Amino acid sequence: MRLNVPLTGAEELAEIAEVLESGYLTQGPRAARFEKLIAEHIGATFAFATSSATTGLHLALHAVGVSAGDEVIIPDFSFPATANAVIQQGAIPVFVDIDLATFNLNPSLLEEAITPRTRAIMPVHAFGLTADMTAISDIAARHNIPVVEDAACALGATHRGVSAGALGTAGVFSFHPRKIITTGEGGLISTSDEKVAASISVLRSHGAVRGERYMSFIDAGYNYRLSDVHAAIGVAQMARLDYILERRRALAATYADLFVDTPGVTTPITPAGDEHSFQSYVVLLDEDIDRDHVIDGMKARGIETTLGTYSMHLQPYFSERFGISDEALPAATRAQRSALTLPLYPQLEESELQHVAEVLSEVVAGNRSAAKR
Repeated sequence: MRLNVPLTGAEELAEIAEVLESGYLTQGPRAARFEKLIAEHIGATFAFATSSATTGLHLALHAVGVSAGDEVIIPDFSFPATANAVIQQGAIPVFVDIDLATFNLNPSLLEEAITPRTRAIMPVHAFGLTADMTAISDIAARHNIPVVEDAACALGATHRGVSAGALGTAGVFSFHPRKIITTGEGGLISTSDEKVAASISVLRSHGAVRGERYMSFIDAGYNYRLSDVHAAIGVAQMARLDYILERRRALAATYADLFVDTPGVTTPITPAGDEHSFQSYVVLLDEDIDRDHVIDGMKARGIETTLGTYSMHLQPYFSERFGISDEALPAATRAQRSALTLPLYPQLEESELQHVAEVLSEVVAGNRSAAKR
């Protein structure tokens, strides 16, 4: 059983065929249509499709004014693209610990991480659950710091009735095949800030402004556009979004019921007033359970699992460059070693989730028994 299988079909093929027949393959009308669908869904004024979420994060940071030597606060527990985008802008990532209950940045630690060099705060909505944006936004507003949401996993998630991607100065989504919807590869920046939008519009396409006859290059921009071929997939995927979200939430509820009496396995929570998109279903194993042995045991039984994501200070590049101790980031360190991602995608049946739960229970029990010997 695979960890994730994108939900695609004839509709995506038909959209791609229309683009190929049009002869307009680069960023064009399909990308504009995709952008409009996302913006309307999340309630943002502007949306800009990009070649990936990573390029989207980089572009968003540039657009909100982050430059060389600035500091950007991020959670330590995230895919390294979060920090890479900061470093690519010449800035310095400041790693903050997480709340183990949500896997998101712990806002009680945010204020002490702010310095005169802090130019942006970039919370991550881990696995489809929005960070505590009320607390984060309040702190950011007091210090006049823009907030860029790393909403890569969170299309369809909400915090107190507001959609991910519309909670900060800008938000960035991913459409990698493991995300809520896919374009194969791709990302998107959302914002309702006109100044930020104007900057993104120029920087995304070589720093150019199109005139009546030709372009003028007014900045040193990037080629971060999304092709119409990829956007066509996204347009078809958006028609499936409500079903995908409904199905993921229903399956997540089934998992929660199945694990209610399973020793050693803590299931994800959704705070009151929030809606989780469940891009991934990530459980936390007890500290005495060897998560990697569990992954191996599940694989031996034909079930693909993986770690939650990465505690970046433990990765070789960040460890060598920043030298942050595990003691400084205890929750993220624990999450790196104990979080486990289980299969979750709309095509799964409840009987298959039952099988996953039974096998995990057996593997965890065996792991504990082996540790005692």
